[in-house]
Amino acid sequence: MKSIVTAIALMLLTSLTPLVAQNESKEQLVVSLTDPGKPGSLEVGLVNGFIHVVGSNSREVVIEASSTPRNSNRNDDRATASGGMRRIPSGNSLEISAEERDNNIRIQTSSHARPVNLTIRVPQRFSLKISTVNNGDISVENVSGTLEVKNVNGPIELNNIGGSAVANTVNGHLTATFREVDSKAPMAFSTLNGRIDVSLPASVKANLKMKSDQGEIFSDFDVDIDKSQPKATRSSQSGMYRVSVDDWVNGRINGGGPEMMVKSMMGNIYIRKAK
Repeated sequence: MKSIVTAIALMLLTSLTPLVAQNESKEQLVVSLTDPGKPGSLEVGLVNGFIHVVGSNSREVVIEASSTPRNSNRNDDRATASGGMRRIPSGNSLEISAEERDNNIRIQTSSHARPVNLTIRVPQRFSLKISTVNNGDISVENVSGTLEVKNVNGPIELNNIGGSAVANTVNGHLTATFREVDSKAPMAFSTLNGRIDVSLPASVKANLKMKSDQGEIFSDFDVDIDKSQPKATRSSQSGMYRVSVDDWVNGRINGGGPEMMVKSMMGNIYIRKAK
């Protein structure tokens, strides 16, 4: 089928009437798919703001974006010294663009300048590559596909998902609940500061590789733990020798399958049977 490119770019200026509050801009984009009957993918990365993605029966992708202005309470010595000078508002613009090509959608925003919050409704069979750095969480609900999710300063919550996931955050908890799992795809879940709570179908087959430096590991699966001795790694530098012990916990669920890596430095790990 011939490729179709749809590009949408919007800018909400201060002269327009905001839809929510006086200091907040809000806009909605509706993006049609080249072939609505087939799976698609979404890619978006933010510097500031949250991303919420919800799977629905829609044959389109609906993007709701909101933005608040930058903090303008900072004092300027050069302005206040002369007296009588007032700050002139520089606008409250919301810039967002979405490009669609063969069911693949890429979103770009001005989140480097101010937080941009996104709530996105996609068809249920959709792969995601989404990330944010500051000022928001990431949540995904009712989506089935290949999910790549990254956050730096915030939690990740994946609810009622299918397929496979690779999810990582630095400061925040990570929760994932699967209704079905891709039986051939490896998965990984990691955080530096926070707990990890993963719920899987009771019939899932997986090779677990788990580690919590300052936490505990719990599971209600019958995990066949590898009881072999921990692996020791020797290295030398400037005549000194260093031996480090690999204290990963390795085990198999239902006879084993693709690798599932779960790692937290400061938090407990929970591997549950989904109810």
